[in-house]
Amino acid sequence: MRVLKERERVWNVVGQRLPRVDGWAKVSGRAQYTDDLSLPGMLFGKLVRSTHAHAKLVSVRLERALQLPGVVAAITGRDVPVRYSVFPVGQDETALAVDKVRYVGEPVAALAAVDPYTAEEAARLVEVEYEPLPARMDLEEALRNPEPRIHEYGPFGNVHRLASLEFGDVEVGFAEADHVREDLFFYEGSTHAPLEPHSALAWWDPGARKLTLWTSHQGPHYLHRGLAKALGLEEHQVRVVVPAVGGGFGGKLDIFHHEVCAAKLSMLTGRPVKITLTREEVFYAHRGRHPELLRIRTGVKRDGRITAMHVEAYLDGGAYCSFGPATMLYAGTQQPVTYRIPHYRFQAVRVFTNKPPCGPKRGHGTPQARCALEVHLDKLSEELGLDPVELRLRNLTGPNELTVNWLEITSNGLRACIEKVVEASGWHERRGRLPYGRGLGFACSAYLTGAGGSIYYSDMPHSEVHLRVDRSGGVTVYTMATEIGQGSATAVATIVAEVLGLQPQDVSLVTSDTDLTPIDLGSYSSRVTLMVGNAAYEAACRVRDLLFEAVAERLQVPRSRLVARSRRIFDEANPQVGGSFAQAAQWAEARFGCLATSGSYRPPQKLGTYKGSGVGPSPAYTFSACVAEVQADPETGEVKVERVWVAHDIGRALNPVLVEGQVEGSVHMALGEALMEEQAFRKELHRGPSWLDYKVPTVYEMPEVITFLVETEEPRAPFSAKEVGQGPLLCVVPAILNAIADALKVRVDEVPATPERVLKALEEQRKGRTGRVGPTKVPPFSFPPPERVPRPQSWEEAAQPA
Repeated sequence: MRVLKERERVWNVVGQRLPRVDGWAKVSGRAQYTDDLSLPGMLFGKLVRSTHAHAKLVSVRLERALQLPGVVAAITGRDVPVRYSVFPVGQDETALAVDKVRYVGEPVAALAAVDPYTAEEAARLVEVEYEPLPARMDLEEALRNPEPRIHEYGPFGNVHRLASLEFGDVEVGFAEADHVREDLFFYEGSTHAPLEPHSALAWWDPGARKLTLWTSHQGPHYLHRGLAKALGLEEHQVRVVVPAVGGGFGGKLDIFHHEVCAAKLSMLTGRPVKITLTREEVFYAHRGRHPELLRIRTGVKRDGRITAMHVEAYLDGGAYCSFGPATMLYAGTQQPVTYRIPHYRFQAVRVFTNKPPCGPKRGHGTPQARCALEVHLDKLSEELGLDPVELRLRNLTGPNELTVNWLEITSNGLRACIEKVVEASGWHERRGRLPYGRGLGFACSAYLTGAGGSIYYSDMPHSEVHLRVDRSGGVTVYTMATEIGQGSATAVATIVAEVLGLQPQDVSLVTSDTDLTPIDLGSYSSRVTLMVGNAAYEAACRVRDLLFEAVAERLQVPRSRLVARSRRIFDEANPQVGGSFAQAAQWAEARFGCLATSGSYRPPQKLGTYKGSGVGPSPAYTFSACVAEVQADPETGEVKVERVWVAHDIGRALNPVLVEGQVEGSVHMALGEALMEEQAFRKELHRGPSWLDYKVPTVYEMPEVITFLVETEEPRAPFSAKEVGQGPLLCVVPAILNAIADALKVRVDEVPATPERVLKALEEQRKGRTGRVGPTKVPPFSFPPPERVPRPQSWEEAAQPA
């Protein structure tokens, strides 16, 4: 991999506040989303969904539906019986239920008709007979009642996955502590709420014997692979194309029922079939935040230095695997990235329940544990008589450090992030001194910049880019990276434009088409800027080398003096000697022929070798710090977040406008999770989910956001650019909860912190009890003895302040 050391350069476009390359298409309405597409002879599909949370599927009768005029085809689980999943260890889903249903809303049949209204009417005519089974609606109930099992695989009962790891010797660490504290915290599940619902349009070409699927999706590579398996096709018979995507946040990464069903119905009818989910159906598709119960126990010295930590995580995974194995491990990997923890034990269990499956919502397993940890540290600081900020500062990791769980930190700007928000918010002057009902809260966090491993292990690149320059000077980049609103298209165009001396608008992109673009593993784990960016950088440097060689030969200028800037390639010592980029392209094509290059990227090899060590390593990590100011009404329990200060270690901002937009988007999503969003399920609730029940912050609830971009030198990233799509979210939720505690002197140890919960905590306080609302016990479960992993031999040296 090329190591980039270009901080001293005069930037052409990096760091400039430029518009998005796809901005005009989106604001003008010209962008084409999946549901905007239409093909001749297109049919409209509809899924028939279970009305039972857990039941044997006795029969599914289609006769009445098929007799309805306009209905062309219908299928059941017997037509698509192959099991699949994104993860190789959890091949447990079918496009339609085969033997039994495992949650309300699980599809049991699918139909195709000449219009959506006929399809919807036909769905009501499908007759389904169920034999009800006991439904397990939360993790404690699922653990207490191992039979009947929701799935027949897993270690036992309704347990899906287990982890039990220890780094160092936790008991030794606790024995060294002067003070030990234990806390319980619950983080309710939530869903993604993208503007665009899921949609798929499939067309089977009988002549070519090839399936093309246009779909709103974040990971076309894994979908391409899964579709082929589910439909019994060779991978070369499947093409996945992703048009514009109206938001994903992790909710469009799985292989979804409507995608497989649309494809199967097209194969049966020979006509294109489109299935677009209603808003209610998006709630059933879910793959959102895992409800999670956490127990954290930490030992500290009198000065606040951590000696040991033990984290237990209980995850409610819903009915299927999804990304659950990784989500479970992510609950424990990131704590030692922010804080030096000499001895660390992490134990987790993911449990199946009869609810829509949970998956990789923004932050993917890390927000729950981060929230619990940052609230826990605030309580520790109070008991020690330390300022909460000071406690963190005494335990921070530094740059070029190896964590106790074998994760390699390169750049680290957390200390600078903390200093920025503390100063700007007037933390030391105002915290604890505001009038009753107003308060400040603080928290910090870390996140990945790309996943260190692939879902299916291979030694092939994780990201590849093709780049072509034509004789008119046109530059086209081919990448499978999916633009889901996060700005990946602009980031890739900016990197290529910087190398070639162009503007981002000069770079055309062909994206997310498995027939036309080289492999990229998907838009998840904040991987695109670094991983695809490095591949794009490599491809651009290679074509720049060809251009420079041709220009140097044509103009008789030393190649070492050439620069690319302002759409020209010229002699830096004598700028008048040179030519336009288009001229340079013509000279290079005359010299070398077709100008086409490629670039690829593989992450560094992970250092840990223990089971589960593939989840957590990242080429680089970002760090964030936040102070939130709230106004909490003790009469109504209503909490209003008035101002949020966020500092984010971005490495280098390729485009500050996009970075600030991502930070503000993180604050918006965090605000919802902290105060109002919860996708809760109850046995007695028979109506479907809707926007009437699920509250999302509007523009009126959005606070003022003051953003600081902290720049650090990141040798593994293109132009030092690290992630911003997920990291800033993690610290905002606990900062809000800590601000409520400062305002009202009570603790809400669960989210969302609704008015009802705030009032309950205040009522407990008035009764003379601890002013707290939250979990009081963990489920009846015994973790297996942890696998003891030795600390890295160099840990003592690596963990010292830089």
